[in-house]
Amino acid sequence: MKMRPILLSLSVAVLVSGCQNMDSNGLLASGAEVFQAYTLSDAQVKELSDKSCAELDSKASIAPASSEYAQRLNKIAAALGDNINGMPVNYKVYVTKDVNAFAMANGCIRVYSGLMDMMNDNEVEAVIGHEMGHVALGHVKKGMQVALGTNAARVAAASAGGMIGSLSQSQLGDLGEKLVNAQFSQRQESEADDYSYDLLRKRGINPIGLATSFEKLAKGEEGRQSSMLDDHPASAERAQHIRDRMTADGLK
Repeated sequence: MKMRPILLSLSVAVLVSGCQNMDSNGLLASGAEVFQAYTLSDAQVKELSDKSCAELDSKASIAPASSEYAQRLNKIAAALGDNINGMPVNYKVYVTKDVNAFAMANGCIRVYSGLMDMMNDNEVEAVIGHEMGHVALGHVKKGMQVALGTNAARVAAASAGGMIGSLSQSQLGDLGEKLVNAQFSQRQESEADDYSYDLLRKRGINPIGLATSFEKLAKGEEGRQSSMLDDHPASAERAQHIRDRMTADGLK
């Protein structure tokens, strides 16, 4: 029932955005694809994540296994574990000055070398734990539904293979970029913070890096600014929340 208003509004949006000449079959296809986007199964989300991550990887400069970055990330990954809710994960480093990290619903975890340059191992662990939280708590799936629904309304792609099969490489790359730069709600960010805290505690890792990483991301180092905090809760509040939890747990 909740899908009907979404389909109607998006179909109207297609008509007023330069698609007045679209035939009725095309419009119906667009509406069907938007509906499909908002009813993606976990298997479909994983398939799209596989394709989007592969497309992003193909365009990135990936640190070789012999590099200091890759070896350091392997050490961090070993401390965090090899799965998200039982789903195997795989790690790679994107060599770029950008300060970022992301995780997708297929276990694809990518850390930017700019972030690794800025942070110590404990802080990188905390950031990765936060990104894993977005996956484990279903935030990434919801973000993909929104991104794919918007894409479907825009391109109105239809094929015998369905919307997923009809997406081009550029569209998959665009979807991946939208997921990397997704804006989560304040509640989702707070939930991911708590997930990271609990994961770190479970793995025997001091969660203080979660607090100090917020401070570094907020002000940056060497004049660099991070986009990771766009629309996030205030970093000082997030850091204090972690410290309050640590005090309650008898940690320093």
